[in-house]
Amino acid sequence: MHAFDVLGDPVRRRILELLVAGERSSGEVVEVISEEFGIGQPAVSMQLRILRESGFASVRAEGRRRLYAIDPAPLAGVDAWLAPFRAFWEQRLDALELELRRG
Repeated sequence: MHAFDVLGDPVRRRILELLVAGERSSGEVVEVISEEFGIGQPAVSMQLRILRESGFASVRAEGRRRLYAIDPAPLAGVDAWLAPFRAFWEQRLDALELELRRG
């Protein structure tokens, strides 16, 4: 699955946002996602599996718990793809900063 296909799903993006803060158990992820998106544990588990299989997340066992973390490698690929486009918004942000400093 292409990186943008993975990131195109709002549930998967939200899971990655949760994992930015650090490792989370599958139960913690299910709790937040179920509340925010109204989907059950099987659907959240499917999204975690997609993130894991596409390389965006890693999982490790700790007893009976499964702990998920972000794997930054695919995000580096996304960042590289976005690099040529950054000039479009960076120039505008630099101009805005200059105007704000001028007061």
